[in-house]
Amino acid sequence: MASQLGTQRERAAQSALMSNYRDLAFPVRTGSAPIGSRRAPALRTVGPRERRSHLSAPRVPTVGIDIGGTKVMAGVVDADGNILEKLRTETPDKSKSPKVVEDTIVELVLDLSDRHDVHAVGIGAAGWVDAERNRVLFAPHLSWRNEPLRDRLAGRLAVPVLVDNDANAAAWAEWRFGAGRGEDHLVMITLGTGIGGAILEDGQVKRGKYGVAGEFGHMQVVPGGHRCPCGNRGCWEQYSSGNALVREAKELAAADSPVAYGIIEHVKGQIGDITGPMITELARDGDAMCIELLQDIGQWLGVGIANLAAALDPSCFVIGGGVSAADELLIGPARDAFKRQLTGRGYRPEARITRAQLGPEAGMVGAADLARLVARRFRRANRRRVERYERYARFAEARRSQGSA
Repeated sequence: MASQLGTQRERAAQSALMSNYRDLAFPVRTGSAPIGSRRAPALRTVGPRERRSHLSAPRVPTVGIDIGGTKVMAGVVDADGNILEKLRTETPDKSKSPKVVEDTIVELVLDLSDRHDVHAVGIGAAGWVDAERNRVLFAPHLSWRNEPLRDRLAGRLAVPVLVDNDANAAAWAEWRFGAGRGEDHLVMITLGTGIGGAILEDGQVKRGKYGVAGEFGHMQVVPGGHRCPCGNRGCWEQYSSGNALVREAKELAAADSPVAYGIIEHVKGQIGDITGPMITELARDGDAMCIELLQDIGQWLGVGIANLAAALDPSCFVIGGGVSAADELLIGPARDAFKRQLTGRGYRPEARITRAQLGPEAGMVGAADLARLVARRFRRANRRRVERYERYARFAEARRSQGSA
């Protein structure tokens, strides 16, 4: 009976805590005083100096959120990297205020918390995140400019919040659960609309002094080359990315090149409908131009990887992002170009180049696993609440006993 009572009390305390989620997330209700006027329990986020090992992190479910230019993906992830539930919605239009995106994140977390015991939330943001992992300094596809995302969300959710760059989160996931397991020096390259990247050494993500390390896509590889949205010319992502792939295909189709007849017929002359996944699909079906375009992108990928090997000397390069779906049509030419361009080739060990294993969920899984490192604060606070409830229950029982006597 005592154990049952303890379980009931613990469940009651947990239920009370979860009921505070919505009050904390949306601080004003119509026709009532602001929720902030009550002493609702809220937790502070982990400090910037706190370091935790994934080996000692509590094995509790956490929520990971991957924010891109077109979608927001949220999921509950267990300690082994398994996705227990996943939700996806479109990213609000970038012309809207940052609060609109924050509201979307909060709604997804609240929805998942209705069915899962959430202990922390990790955010993987497509942008530059400061070294303290609080502010999104710049997000090219969202209206975030020096946005204190962690503090804003922590003020609305009753669990610790961690914010990191989406490529860092994806690299962490691949190192923990995917293609980078067992590697002590890993570099991840994400090929999507542009190129992102991350560096891991000895179980730590290397973020740099200001938090923006890994922006490999903006290394200059062709002086005076194609204009990049970052403002410079000749950036690596202008030659090896989803945008570069589609740009080259559209230029050939617009010129009515004989080699482009296959893709022109496929889109029925609507050149604007050409997409990266379409090019990959046609290449798999044997379209010569699409195969050649992927080879070109892969060769530029290999050139950039050789430069990174000269600078960082990792043991493994993991290639992720949407363009990596082309697999060996892309990575095969990249390996060949890497071997041709590598400094000291033939006299030094060569890093392994492999495709990521976790697919588009890597950023979400990695963000959730990084958040697990700070979930300990939620567990301690929750335990203190249960202890306070039990002390109050014992006090109330003693008062009732004195009254009856």
